[in-house]
Amino acid sequence: MNIEQHTPVEGILSEWGHRLAAKRLAMNWTQKALAHEAGIGLRTLQRLENGAVASQLSSLVAVCKVLGLNSELAAFIPEPTISPMDQLRLAGKQRLRASNAAKNPAQGEPWTWGE
Repeated sequence: MNIEQHTPVEGILSEWGHRLAAKRLAMNWTQKALAHEAGIGLRTLQRLENGAVASQLSSLVAVCKVLGLNSELAAFIPEPTISPMDQLRLAGKQRLRASNAAKNPAQGEPWTWGE
């Protein structure tokens, strides 16, 4: 989606949320792991990805729109790209979850009994 002068604040927040979620999934992070690493609550991350209206961020977007900074807002979180190999693997489907196959960096070493 292009963020244009007429795009409402809610539309911009929603688009940013979709882009954040796509980037998180492309990096194979779960919401829980990313929220922990970022030092925010899981529900806060979920709200961001859902494009929930946050008064301070909404105000920032509104001011930027008035100042004509729409292209900068669009570039703030670039649209994710998908590699040709991932396109083949997904076969036209949209990726919805991070897999547990690869270890997330925030998870550290697996727990074992002490020696």
